Amino acid sequence: MEAQKVDAGRGWRWIADGFALFRKNPPIWITLFVIYFLIVIVVSIVPVVGPLVMTLLAPVFTAGFMLACRDVEGGGELELGYLAAGFKQHTGQLVTVGGLYLVGSITILGLMMMSGGGAILGSAALGEMQGLEPNQVMVGAMGGMLIALLVAMALLVPLLMAYWFAPALVVLRGVTATEAMKLSFVGCLRNWLPFTVYGVIAFVLMMVAMIPFGLGMLVLVPVLNASIYLGYKDVFPAEPDLSEKTDSTVDVHE
Repeated sequence: MEAQKVDAGRGWRWIADGFALFRKNPPIWITLFVIYFLIVIVVSIVPVVGPLVMTLLAPVFTAGFMLACRDVEGGGELELGYLAAGFKQHTGQLVTVGGLYLVGSITILGLMMMSGGGAILGSAALGEMQGLEPNQVMVGAMGGMLIALLVAMALLVPLLMAYWFAPALVVLRGVTATEAMKLSFVGCLRNWLPFTVYGVIAFVLMMVAMIPFGLGMLVLVPVLNASIYLGYKDVFPAEPDLSEKTDSTVDVHE
């Protein structure tokens, strides 16, 4: 399996075609994501453990949405059962994707805190040695923390690239978590231009969606999730033989 390079204009098509998938059954799409957000809120309320568990399970839910997109695109009927579809196959590998993302996030956060704390202590020590005013010390500390934040953001981008297509690759291609994250990273890297177009358009749409009390997000979030599936199809176009993926069809009635 090899990631393909696509035209910059595909960044816009992913969103436009995602909206076309959304239009096939808006009420169910919205209901699916409202239920998902309620699950996120309830689980995340649990101190410390809640957010960690939700991070581990996020790829499992995303996989369910990817299966829904595939089946709806093929003429299937969208049902609420797709919310749990990711728990019926490749669940261990999907949770592993969440675990790798969690470890990466914690590592980046730790590096940012260490470098930011070092910047504060270093500025305080330098200010004491040179007899600087408190406001001068504060400016120096803020500069160091800004650098730490920029470094953390620079490290977070590759992590997000590795995560982007990983749930789709695991549930639709049956690859392992580590292989899926490697393929996802390469796919995003080779298509940095369409992803730049995609990011700019998505940001503008988010700003617009937030205007009417955020109600526009009820439409935009399902559309952007569908756009991940469509991007996956573009970047990894070759499907395996049907005889080799007999376990990829999920019965949402089970």
